[in-house]
Amino acid sequence: MYTYPPDLPPAQRTIHRLLIQAAEMWGSAPALLQPEGGGRYRTYTWSDYRSIAEETAAGLRTIGIGKGDIVGLASETRAEFYLADIGTMVNGSIAAAVYTSLAATDQASTLRNCDPKAVFVEDAKTMKSLLSAGASTLPVRWIVLSGDAPDGAITFDHLRQAGRASIAADPGLMDRIREEVTPDDHCILYLTSGATGEPKMGLVTHNSLIFNCDMGPKVLPVGAGDCTLAFLPSAHITQRMVMEALMIRQGVTVYFSEGLNKMPAELRTVRPTFFVAPPRVWERIYSSVTTEIRKKSPLVRRLFYLGIGFGADVARRRQEGRDPGPIQTSILKLFDRLIFEKIKERLGGRIRIAASGAAPLGKDLAEFYASIGLPLIEGYGLTEGGVVALNPIDRPVSGSIGKALPGAELKIADDGELLIRGETVFWGYYKDPGASAAVLRDGWLHTGDIAEIRGDGYIFITGRKKELIVSSNGKKIYPARIEGLFKLEPLVNQVLLIGDRLPYMTALFTINTAAAETVKGADTVGRSLPELVKSPALHAELKKVVTRVNKQLAPFEQIRKFKILERDFSIEAGELTPTMKLRRGKVLENFKREIGELYAGREEL
Repeated sequence: MYTYPPDLPPAQRTIHRLLIQAAEMWGSAPALLQPEGGGRYRTYTWSDYRSIAEETAAGLRTIGIGKGDIVGLASETRAEFYLADIGTMVNGSIAAAVYTSLAATDQASTLRNCDPKAVFVEDAKTMKSLLSAGASTLPVRWIVLSGDAPDGAITFDHLRQAGRASIAADPGLMDRIREEVTPDDHCILYLTSGATGEPKMGLVTHNSLIFNCDMGPKVLPVGAGDCTLAFLPSAHITQRMVMEALMIRQGVTVYFSEGLNKMPAELRTVRPTFFVAPPRVWERIYSSVTTEIRKKSPLVRRLFYLGIGFGADVARRRQEGRDPGPIQTSILKLFDRLIFEKIKERLGGRIRIAASGAAPLGKDLAEFYASIGLPLIEGYGLTEGGVVALNPIDRPVSGSIGKALPGAELKIADDGELLIRGETVFWGYYKDPGASAAVLRDGWLHTGDIAEIRGDGYIFITGRKKELIVSSNGKKIYPARIEGLFKLEPLVNQVLLIGDRLPYMTALFTINTAAAETVKGADTVGRSLPELVKSPALHAELKKVVTRVNKQLAPFEQIRKFKILERDFSIEAGELTPTMKLRRGKVLENFKREIGELYAGREEL
């Protein structure tokens, strides 16, 4: 169905050669589309992509940035980020992107720690913010991607002009740069989001990145003629490897989002055929749908849940390798026309492959999307190991991260930890040999994830070693699995389980205010969140939710008490990573008083 360039020979695995292949194959076809407001886009072709990346590389040389130098990037995900990022790698430099959702002081600290020689910033405002937050002491060249440059900086256009002039004056320049950069050279310095500790910086080589990209055509049927919508933070491996590098490898057109608040409208206009989003986005879509359904007539509600049940049964049959018969197929088409198509239209109506990445996906949530005919293809990757597992597109299994990708070797250690070996594994942590040695042992990367591998090769993540709860009676509990059961409850926005070295399990909840409005007797109109959480009707409704989940748990796992918080967990308070993963230690620290109250008195539920 699709035609791709051949895999690069091992001695030629660099991002520059990958981009050259793409430009030669797809040339004038659209590669990147950056929104300019009013529904207009600036289009970059594959040929533009190559020429601008090469101008960027040559321009960096004119300001003294060469092979092996680190270049910082502080920008939202946009076309200019891709051009600067790839141009940096083409130059043989190392691209280090910061999480822009972090406070400016944290971004400045990250930049100081990675020793950049130059920094690309989104605009003058971003630069001013970083300078005032402590980055003014950095001995770097500042390059502004969009708009005018303040004093002490140059614009991206100026850098490109210098690069064009340099290439014109020395026609062999790019050939020499291309030959100078080898597969073993570092190309990306990833900042981990720090879900289980202090953030670290992981170095990845060109070889690892390209080897990972070469897995794509074997398992992911997308290519020229397909399009996607990019919005994840560019510092994250899912965005950087899958939505940036892999799209070059497979020729997929990338549209860029103007932000989460505009994304619902963008999905309907862009109409992507391939879409990757974290579980939080899929949870919000599900919550929005079910909240609306609860406001409908009893007949509509009954039809909806009947369709979901029927679709779930068909999805299970398909996972078991049994295709539905003609009668089931006809009934499914009816439900699709009456119900499911309306849900899928929210995503543009053309998605062939919907994927969940950047964080673990709850099994129940995956089963909902499978039941409406939009199975979420979950995979598995991490900064230190690359993307190494994916559900087969034609046989995804809910709750599984899929099977090992060709070229990746995965096994389970004696203590249940998932180990990875292969060319996608990172080089090590930047300036931290001790931390590198701790995770790279005997040729294997120790992921920290607890997993099981079924006889048919499907892999299931059951928890994190560092997040294991051991109750005071010695019972072991993996909170992620239980927290995942709440993700299908519209009333629940966020949840954190507590119980390590304690006599029973408790939980902290934050509430979905839209769903709370449907709770009878909650009297939500005009009430602030702190007032709302005191509502007896709301507490009674959440108690029903907890009771439902408890029925699925062993007695020692069941939640005995809970508390509704007056605010959501946030990045600003240090409780969430930039990719929306919980920092459990920080939540426990910030809500000490509330947790103490949960263990005062006797068990309740």
